[in-house]
Amino acid sequence: MSSEKPDIHLYTTQTPNGIKISITLEELGVPYDWTKIDISKNTQKEQWFLDINPNGRIPALTDKFTDGKTIRLFESGSIMQYLVDRYDSENKISFAKGTREHVEMTNWLFYMNAGVGPMQGQANHFTRYAPEHIEYGVNRYQNETRRLYSVLDKHLSDTKADYLVGGKCTIADIAHWGWVSAAGWAGINIEDFPALKAWEERMWDRPAVQKGANIPDPYKMKELLADKEKMEKHAAQSRAWVQQGMKEDAEKNKARSQK
Repeated sequence: MSSEKPDIHLYTTQTPNGIKISITLEELGVPYDWTKIDISKNTQKEQWFLDINPNGRIPALTDKFTDGKTIRLFESGSIMQYLVDRYDSENKISFAKGTREHVEMTNWLFYMNAGVGPMQGQANHFTRYAPEHIEYGVNRYQNETRRLYSVLDKHLSDTKADYLVGGKCTIADIAHWGWVSAAGWAGINIEDFPALKAWEERMWDRPAVQKGANIPDPYKMKELLADKEKMEKHAAQSRAWVQQGMKEDAEKNKARSQK
């Protein structure tokens, strides 16, 4: 860990991208404060939050930088890289720059941020949040998510390793875990990917993963996936505010274009 005292404040909510950062911080053992961002009320679009993340998305993070001034960070992959670069001098969940393992870890981190997250996010949307069932959208994104899962499953099976790179949990694993643990929410059967399923369970056994997953709210995805009635009720509630948020964004964009 850096000898400089961190002054980290995490702005987050209970999503796969949000818990990436709290799990990273818990694995590092770095002290931090956090604020829950209520995305169902569009708190992330309020000006005070846009001053931290102009894209209006969680997670976001602030810290005291080496010059003594506050630095803002957004985009989960960027935040994870910053945290290990600055606070993981012992390489607890990373590898030294210039090593083969560091390059491979970065491969999988970008694979998640450019592939699994966006594709599964769209699978979530068309499966749970769209106002009507659009078969093409559901099939397109579920199938692509399955393809990406199969790559992970084959890699873990071929390497016979407990984790994605170097035989230890790194930010590459942490980045994937929240999404893979929520496979059923996107309509993906994790049982079809036995090596990946074993990896997900292995990750969940880590105390820091469980602690970080419960910030800012109790982690209930496993409970939801086990109860179809609860899952449908939660999806209906989420669908309402997702659609409302999309409507408000469309109205703002229309007003902007008419200026």
